[in-house]
Amino acid sequence: MKFTAMMTSSKTRKPNLFIRILKEKCPNCGLGEVYEKKKHFWQLPVMNDKCGHCHYYFDREPGYFLGAMYISYGLAVFQGIVTFLVLYAFFPTLPTLNVVLIILAVICVFSLKNYKLSRIIYMHIFPE
Repeated sequence: MKFTAMMTSSKTRKPNLFIRILKEKCPNCGLGEVYEKKKHFWQLPVMNDKCGHCHYYFDREPGYFLGAMYISYGLAVFQGIVTFLVLYAFFPTLPTLNVVLIILAVICVFSLKNYKLSRIIYMHIFPE
């Protein structure tokens, strides 16, 4: 009897929170996609209105994602600091202008991923 109860609970368990955020899954069920799949490489991220699995609404009110800007800023600062530390550790004689340009390039490369991740993290922090 206990074995079947354990089997059913493991099938209905949501994936790990960190994995759900990185895979861009629904904060409610952990199965549906938050963003549409890209049709071509240069397409900007388009968020679905609701989860295809549990019908959870992602954008609940106008201005809901204003707080996600702070998360995006934090991610960009973190990436800039990590980039600086890596450059300082492996290339200590690199000119300052080159360090600044490399940090800006890293932040620009990760900007779309930061945009998506910040919204998903915000939805997981404030689910309703």
